[in-house]
Amino acid sequence: MRSDNGGRKQRKAGWAPVVAACLIFHSAFSPATGTAATLDVITFAGPALRNNPLHDPVVRRVAIFVPSPDAEQSRLPVVYFLPGYGGSSEDFIVHSNQWLAFTQRIADEITPMLLVVPDCRTRWGGSQYLNSPAQGNYADYVCHDVVSLVERRYLTATNGIRRIIAGHSSGGFGALRLGMGHHPLFDGVIALSPDSDFPVSHLPLVKLPGVTHVPLSQIQLIEAGQTGRPKNGDLLYALGLSAAYAPKGVLYPGRFEWLYDAQGHFRPDVWQRWLANDPLTLAENDSRAFASTQVVYLDGAARDQYSANVGAKAIYEAIRNHVRRCTFYEPPGGHGDHVPERLARGLEWIFGRPVQDVQ
Repeated sequence: MRSDNGGRKQRKAGWAPVVAACLIFHSAFSPATGTAATLDVITFAGPALRNNPLHDPVVRRVAIFVPSPDAEQSRLPVVYFLPGYGGSSEDFIVHSNQWLAFTQRIADEITPMLLVVPDCRTRWGGSQYLNSPAQGNYADYVCHDVVSLVERRYLTATNGIRRIIAGHSSGGFGALRLGMGHHPLFDGVIALSPDSDFPVSHLPLVKLPGVTHVPLSQIQLIEAGQTGRPKNGDLLYALGLSAAYAPKGVLYPGRFEWLYDAQGHFRPDVWQRWLANDPLTLAENDSRAFASTQVVYLDGAARDQYSANVGAKAIYEAIRNHVRRCTFYEPPGGHGDHVPERLARGLEWIFGRPVQDVQ
């Protein structure tokens, strides 16, 4: 979900305000004197992003948090963490002290692992971590470019739980979709308040006046880059989701189908394309959406402003009998509260450690 200056994005965590909220740590993860984890910031050109239709940067920074050498095993599992809409590795670099403390705490109390955070932003704010001819190939960027970069530079696990794809909000959506689409690559999935059950999480957004009251002619000018980015956060978020879910196709790079026609009427055919990208739709329609060998951790906050807990629990019910292990947890608080603690709890569960409830 996203962040804006005054509307929806402050309601949907995973956006900029939500990213900021996520980086306010509980005292359990406050930096400690002598924290030995290190941060590697790697700048590289991702082949998957070359010639992307929005002309967004190809050269980006990846944040890699590495536990202290004395905590390292010979080969480390890797957690690829996808931030919410509008978030990126840059936020984690700015707040590196907290994430260094988090990485070392996980190494000391669960198991040493690498924490990798990519930058998958687009002109509109976020990519939903999907390949789309309207935005570029962000699933390939994470699963091919970033994974290959990490595994060329570090000794990584070759058996057991090797790779975990994790994320919060729109990043939780990305974790589910990449976990579904790349079975051999990811052994574990952690989805915290994921975008899902679109009639509950997305439909209210696209019914807001800031989205419905914009003429199609204006949308087309914005889409073609003939005007600046809209300042309305609700509209900007809807544009980003449209680019991810409803591209016009390879013959129309950078273009997408809008949910409203020239008369302002809602287009059910385009909405069906959105629903086809809903992780809940995929989970309910295909018992093999996840591999039987994968472990899947889902959560949704008890007071989630976007009812992400409803969608996460429904996904759990749909897949619980089709994967190796699956669980759903409903922590206290709202959509963007206690994210580091929730991630830690997911890692405890995946690695078979006694789980600590989030307070």
